[in-house]
Amino acid sequence: MQSDSPSTNEAPAKGGTDHPAHEDGRWGQLFSGRNGIYSAALAGGVVLHACNMYVATTVMPSVVADIGGLDFYAWATTLFVVTSILAATLTAKLLKALGPRGAYCVSLLIFAAGTIVASLANDMAVMLLGRSIQGFGGGFLYALAYAVTRLVFPPALWARAVGLIGAMFGIATLIGPAIGGIFAEFGDWRAAFWSLLPVIAIFAVIAFISLPRTSPGKEERAPIAYAQILLLTAAVLIVSAGSLSPVLLWNLAGLGAAVVLIALIVVIERSGGARLLPRGSFSRGAPLGLVYLMIALLMTGVQPEIFVPYLVQTLHGQSPLWAGYLAALVAVGWSTASLLSPRFRGRGGDRLLIIGPPILLAGLVLLAIVMPVPGGGAWQWLAPICLGLILVGFGIGLTWPGLVTMVYRHAPVDEQDLASGGMTTVQLFAAALGAALAGMIANVAGVADPGGVAGASKAAFWIFALFALAPLASIVLARPLLRLAGARS
Repeated sequence: MQSDSPSTNEAPAKGGTDHPAHEDGRWGQLFSGRNGIYSAALAGGVVLHACNMYVATTVMPSVVADIGGLDFYAWATTLFVVTSILAATLTAKLLKALGPRGAYCVSLLIFAAGTIVASLANDMAVMLLGRSIQGFGGGFLYALAYAVTRLVFPPALWARAVGLIGAMFGIATLIGPAIGGIFAEFGDWRAAFWSLLPVIAIFAVIAFISLPRTSPGKEERAPIAYAQILLLTAAVLIVSAGSLSPVLLWNLAGLGAAVVLIALIVVIERSGGARLLPRGSFSRGAPLGLVYLMIALLMTGVQPEIFVPYLVQTLHGQSPLWAGYLAALVAVGWSTASLLSPRFRGRGGDRLLIIGPPILLAGLVLLAIVMPVPGGGAWQWLAPICLGLILVGFGIGLTWPGLVTMVYRHAPVDEQDLASGGMTTVQLFAAALGAALAGMIANVAGVADPGGVAGASKAAFWIFALFALAPLASIVLARPLLRLAGARS
C-alpha cells in the first residue's frame, strides 16, 4: 500500500500558536485507517533503535570479558549517541532530499551495516566502529519518527503519537534484554547483533510500502550547520576522552573545553546563517530555549542507566539476562508514563512538567542510597533498586509528550523540520554528554582501579548522587517555562 503524499493529514503545522485540537485526539484515531499504517511504520523504526540499545547494553559486560576494553565501556554508548547526533542534525536535509520513504530506507541500510561490523568485532576498536555506524543509522530513525509525525498526523494526534513513540521503548525492554541476555548466557554475544538483521529487513519493507514518497515541507530550507556540528561533536569527544583518565584534573579540563565549545555554538547560532536550532531558541522572550534546556536536563538525568547492568552484576549478583531487564525498568517507567501523559493533556495538562522532574529526582536519590550496598541478590536491596529505576523513567516519561508538542507549537512555521531535528539533536547531545560524564565519574571513583565490588560501590554512589543535580535544575525551570509558554500561546 503505497502513497505519494500524506493525504488528508498533510496540513502543515503552525508554529508559535496553541492548538486546542491537540487534546481532542483519541487512541482509536491513531490506529485506524492510514494513520494506523503510519503508526506501525514510525513505531517500528523506534522499536528497532531502542531494541538495539538494550541488546548492546545487556551484552557489553560479556563483550569486555571477551575482547577487553573495560576503560572504554561507556564509549560504546557515547560514540553511538555522538553519531546519532550527527544524523539528527542532517535529518531535515535527508527528509527534504529523499522524502519519508527514502529517508527511512537509507537509515535502515546504514543501521544494518553497523550491526554487521559490531557482530564481527575482535577488539574494542572494531566494536566502537560498529556502534558508531549503528548510531548514525539509529539517529536518523529516531529523529525521523518525530519529524514525520508532524507531517503525517493532524495536530490533534501529536501528543498521542509522541506517547506511542515513547511507549516503544517499553516494547524494546521486553525484546532487547531478552535477546542480549539469552545470547550472553550462552556465551555468544555476537549472535545478539546478528539476530537484528531480519528485523531490519522487515521494517525496511514496511517503510517502503507505507510511508509517503514526498514531504509536504520540501519548500523549507535545510542548510547544514557544519561549524556547529563540528563543535558539538568535539565537545562530546573531548569530555569522553577526559573521562578515560582517573586524574580529576584531566576530567575537569575536558569539561572546561566542552563548555567553551558549547558557548561558541551559541555565538554562531545567534549570528544567523545555518542553524542547528530554530529562531528563538536562544531568546529570553521565547519558550523554545527553555523547552530545549528542559529536554537536555531530563535526558542527562537518566544516563546513569548505562552502568546499571554492570553495577547489578557486580554488586548484586545478577546474571546478564536479569541485569539487562533491571536496566530496562527505566524504559518501562518512561513508556508507562508516556501512555498516561496524554490523558492529562488539555487545560492545565502542561503542568505535568512540574510533577515529572521531582519523580525523576526521587528515583536517583533512592538509587544513590541502595545501589552501592552489595546485596548478593537479596530482594530487600533489589526491590528498592527496581523502584528507583522505574521512578527515573516515569519522571521523564510523564513530561516528554508535553515537551515535544511544545516544540511543535512554538517553532516558526518555516522551521518545523529544523525544530524536530533540533529537538532530537539536543536530546541525543545530552545523552552523549551524560554518558561521558557517567564514565568520567565512574573512572574517577575507581570502577576500573581498584575495580571489583569496592570500585563499583563507590562509583554507584557518586554517579547517581551527582546526576540528581539535573532534575533538580529542571524543577527550577519548570514554572518559568509554563509562564512563558502560556504568555506566548
